[in-house]
Amino acid sequence: MVRFDYHTHTNYSDGHFIPGMVRAAEAAGLDGIGFADHCNVTAEGDARRRLDGLGFALDETYHRRREGIEWIRTETDITVYDAVEMDYVPGREAEIAEFLDEAAFDYAIGSVHSVDGDDVQWSANFADLTDEQRRAVVDGYYDNLAALAESELFEIAAHADLVERTPELRGYSTADHYAQVADAFADSATVPEINAGRVLDDYGEFHPAPDLLDTLLDRDIEFVVGSDSHQPAEIGRRIDALETHFDHLGVEPATLSL
Repeated sequence: MVRFDYHTHTNYSDGHFIPGMVRAAEAAGLDGIGFADHCNVTAEGDARRRLDGLGFALDETYHRRREGIEWIRTETDITVYDAVEMDYVPGREAEIAEFLDEAAFDYAIGSVHSVDGDDVQWSANFADLTDEQRRAVVDGYYDNLAALAESELFEIAAHADLVERTPELRGYSTADHYAQVADAFADSATVPEINAGRVLDDYGEFHPAPDLLDTLLDRDIEFVVGSDSHQPAEIGRRIDALETHFDHLGVEPATLSL
């Protein structure tokens, strides 16, 4: 059922070397794998230095990665996509669009990783906040996610309830949040993914988790597959889990027209 994994990472951000990822995709029986390394073209100052320190600099290295992808395509029978996972920041659409037009990736995945500059995956950012402040962060996350869909900048939206990974923010998502983003995706060409990045680890759920997933399914929204794998050993296990999940849901994963 799962033929394409559109969301994996390489050593051009926080993942493994390209050949190992491709061999793992072959072993998992995939017809295609998409390399969507992290990229941010709006970060400035300390935030930019932190991203550079982490190696999240695809805006500067995508030409070199593209050469590697072109080479690996000659070494495999499966399709290898040259993609990007781009941080979306409301109000910076023009800068993001300019870079995406220039880089001409096969497709772009949009992600909301921060609210007002605070990474929603870093527990320390929220440990000392009150309930009201945490609710405001989660409100901001879903506002940004809806704006991402409305921007039409991306083919795919990643891990649509990422705040649920973070214990300090978990449980603040509401039915109103889910309706807000479901309505935005229903009116957008951007397709959300079912993401397996933490389903076999500490969080233990797919993104979207059941309540948001049901709201999206009620609006007949389709999903592509994103294992969010960073290491070769993750790909087969996550694809197996995704196969089981789609089978349980009784839906087929969507395929991008590329």
